[in-house]
Amino acid sequence: MLETSSEKPAPVRVISEAISEYINRLGQVWVEGEIAQLNDRAGSGMVYIRLRDPSVDMYLEVTCPRSVFKAVAPLSENARVVINSKVNFYTPTGRLSLNAKEIRQVGLGELLARLEALKKVLAAEGLFALERKRPLPFLPNKIGLICGRASAAEKDVKENARRRWPAVRFETREVAVQGADAVIQVSAALRELDNDPEVDVIIITRGGGSFEDLLAFSDEGLVRLAAACKKPIVSAIGHEQDTPLLDLVADVRASTPTDAAKLVVPDFQEEVGKIKNLRDRSDRKINDLVILEMTKIVNLIQRPVMKDPLIMVTSRQEIISGFISRSSMSMNSKLLRAFDEVTHIAARVRTLSPQATLDRGYSVVQKGDGVIVKDPASLAPGEKIQLRMAKGVALATALGSQEDSKSE
Repeated sequence: MLETSSEKPAPVRVISEAISEYINRLGQVWVEGEIAQLNDRAGSGMVYIRLRDPSVDMYLEVTCPRSVFKAVAPLSENARVVINSKVNFYTPTGRLSLNAKEIRQVGLGELLARLEALKKVLAAEGLFALERKRPLPFLPNKIGLICGRASAAEKDVKENARRRWPAVRFETREVAVQGADAVIQVSAALRELDNDPEVDVIIITRGGGSFEDLLAFSDEGLVRLAAACKKPIVSAIGHEQDTPLLDLVADVRASTPTDAAKLVVPDFQEEVGKIKNLRDRSDRKINDLVILEMTKIVNLIQRPVMKDPLIMVTSRQEIISGFISRSSMSMNSKLLRAFDEVTHIAARVRTLSPQATLDRGYSVVQKGDGVIVKDPASLAPGEKIQLRMAKGVALATALGSQEDSKSE
């Protein structure tokens, strides 16, 4: 292990040789990328290739023997290849490069298989799920548009959007939509528009093209970036039959750029018509309510109580007067019957009273202590007695008794 310090620094050549030694231990590697630049000089035994990663702005220089290059020719720029190479570090210049041993071009079938496998992975992660789709705003404040430079797709989106809503505003990013820089530029534009507070929705669009032309819109990095965006995304890539992975992760898929404009921007005339219909319905509803209430008022006015408000009092006054008259008659009748009954009872009581007997001339004989005398034999000769008569009491003295002649 190389040991250095500020007091004992290593020379450049030592560091360079150490790097070279470490890289040499790496051995042969397989690397995949796109050919960004191809330098095939006539008469040279070497072909120089600049290999790039389609997802990021990163390159590697590849030195390829002509025999290896011819074995897979023809190759052109933007071709996707897999290279078996030996990593080489040139110590005098500190230059890193790959020495190609074998080159394989990635065919269409293999690309389709890779995309299908990636599609299954992303679907399993839920990136295509309907529940994560965000609704589009009814009328966006500003539309973010990612498209090719001076492309027909940009013209279609803007013209159709302004035809539907003349005041619509766009924040446009013109980028490469195919080729080596497409993924990098589209990703950068997408991040920028997603962070713009004035942008409410983002449209990513380009015209039709071959499978290879649309391959950038199936890049895993771009697809995951679109899934992580805060703003809803409308994908309008290619034609109806074209389905890059970006279409599946986008919140809304448009079949054409024109369709994207129709999905994002409402039609002004249609909305005016809707407002007019709503206003007409509101007017009819209000008129119906007014007519209904006026009919109720007319019906109320025509009621007898509204023509003569006192009828409620007078009608019940007659009823109350009848109740009073009937009550008086009933009470008088009951009082007369009660008076007659009391009179008869009084007569009966008077008839049964001892006073009535006294009034007929009879008297009651009582001793001095008030005891009523029923038998003359109970009196002693010379005993004082009282004779109670109808109008007072007479005093007498008993002389004796004699037999009643009627008793014989």
